[in-house]
Amino acid sequence: MPKNNSEYKGLILAAGYGSRLAGVSPVTSFKPLTPVNGKPLIFRTIESLDLAGCNEIIIVLGFGYEEIKKAILNIYEGGVPLTFVYNEQYELSNGVSVLSAADHLGDRFIMTMADHILGDSLMKIAKKTKLEDNTAALLVDFKLEDIFDMDDATKVLSKDGKIVSIGKQITEYNCVDTGLFVCTDGLLTELQKHYAEYGDTSISDGVQDLAENGNMFTIDIGGGMWQDVDTPEMLEQAEKLLSN
Repeated sequence: MPKNNSEYKGLILAAGYGSRLAGVSPVTSFKPLTPVNGKPLIFRTIESLDLAGCNEIIIVLGFGYEEIKKAILNIYEGGVPLTFVYNEQYELSNGVSVLSAADHLGDRFIMTMADHILGDSLMKIAKKTKLEDNTAALLVDFKLEDIFDMDDATKVLSKDGKIVSIGKQITEYNCVDTGLFVCTDGLLTELQKHYAEYGDTSISDGVQDLAENGNMFTIDIGGGMWQDVDTPEMLEQAEKLLSN
């Protein structure tokens, strides 16, 4: 039977250097703490996962671990427990960050990145999503004309509600990855296999492996709002969207 999200953990990936956003904020050199319309990115992400009904939020840090953890704990007043994980291999791909948190995730979790602004409607969709074992779902945006930086976007080819292919360089696609996933531990299994073979793994590797078995679903966000915040230009766009 599919399980509902009262049993879901939240996972935030925030281990990277964030070098493309370096220097934009006078108050911090750490990307997760960069303010967007006055509120640090990672606090927006924490609030989003709270809205999705997660009963615990695991935050994976790497670069700046101690400083970012201390800053979060000094400010955080929310009711959802936070657990911090240090990914000592933070120079590797983002799938390694997911694996570093595996012992805390259980068999159901909602995953996103600290640098993604996610509208409330996306979190409500995630909250309602139910999954069979060994599957996962990615919330995707079919509004290609609205994508701010298509070159940087992770593109997805979806057919009949399932992912056929995913990647920044694929040439055939009909939607874009929003960075919001609803997962079972089936994703962890695929990431672990890829890591064991290659010594590294990205989330897209695990997603593609699930897709090849027909177990990776797409969920249309419809008119929902989101924005990746990787560059100063993306930050400016996120602030515009949040001001509307």
